[in-house]
Amino acid sequence: MAEIDSAQSQETVSQETQNKPMITSFSIWPPTQRTRDAVINRLIESLSTPSILSKRYGTLPQDEASETARLIEEEAFVAAGSTATDADDGIEILQVYSKEISKRMIDTVKSRSAPAAASESESKPSELPADASEPSSASGLTGEVSSVETEP
Repeated sequence: MAEIDSAQSQETVSQETQNKPMITSFSIWPPTQRTRDAVINRLIESLSTPSILSKRYGTLPQDEASETARLIEEEAFVAAGSTATDADDGIEILQVYSKEISKRMIDTVKSRSAPAAASESESKPSELPADASEPSSASGLTGEVSSVETEP
């Protein structure tokens, strides 16, 4: 008789569990290591392969892009984590994380291309006009005056 009561109580508990809605907790912050690694891999790709960004600022070698991407992601993760509060559901923090990554990536490629642009302009010959006090055969000035005839 005790076995029947036990079986019936287990069946009742099982039915109650099935009827109750399951409560699942979903948290998007902090991201898993797998997600962070995916972000790093995407950053490496963005920094080292031809893109709209590279057309303007150039690409980084693969090893430099890898090191830079890891640094960008880590700094963005720390910055976003410092803005976290208990009331956040993670969406706001994730937005901060994403914006920090974008901002740091742009800052990195801009700062890297600025010295390259400066060194290129230093190596180019000056394109300024020659001093007017010095005659220059390259500018076509020979000291001769020519006359121009016009028709009436």
